[in-house]
Amino acid sequence: MDPSLIITAAIILIPLIVGYTIYASLIRKKNMVLEALSGIDVQFQKCTDLVPNMLKAAKKYMEHEKELLSEIVELRSSANVSYDKSDPQQVGKHIDAENMLKSKLDALKITVENYPDLKSDATMLDAMDSMENVENNLSAARRFYNSAVGDLNNAVEIFPSSFFANWLNTFARCPSSRQRSPPASLSMHPTTSECD
Repeated sequence: MDPSLIITAAIILIPLIVGYTIYASLIRKKNMVLEALSGIDVQFQKCTDLVPNMLKAAKKYMEHEKELLSEIVELRSSANVSYDKSDPQQVGKHIDAENMLKSKLDALKITVENYPDLKSDATMLDAMDSMENVENNLSAARRFYNSAVGDLNNAVEIFPSSFFANWLNTFARCPSSRQRSPPASLSMHPTTSECD
């Protein structure tokens, strides 16, 4: 076989193989973010499903805490709104809504301590135990999501995969679940970026 033919084939095939490998790696990382975000959504849905039982028990005893209870109802409604997982801004807003609801639920738990009858109510005890279990699962799901986001963000920023991410114009940095809301500058291509 002619050596120049082998060299020409290598010059053509090696960049194609490297490019495909990098592209496939970016797709895997993007899909891991999607899977992790779905895990958070599942656990958070379980959390919001427990809220009505907690509020039902709390309303019996907490006449002076109506504002807190109504805020929880409103936040639960806003957190249950569907969102576009391919839009980093919407993902950030959804995470913010989850964090605000979690904050109010934590305030409710602290307030429950001031009502001994409520603290011993069977419905409230079951709801609080279930909520603690779901929160542990949600925490694990967020760790998985943050890890997947970190991997994708690193790949989008580090050469040579950053070259492919920019060239393909389909990958953007995703917000972690710890951020309050993603800065607009995080998105490399805000109009066509994907986070899942």
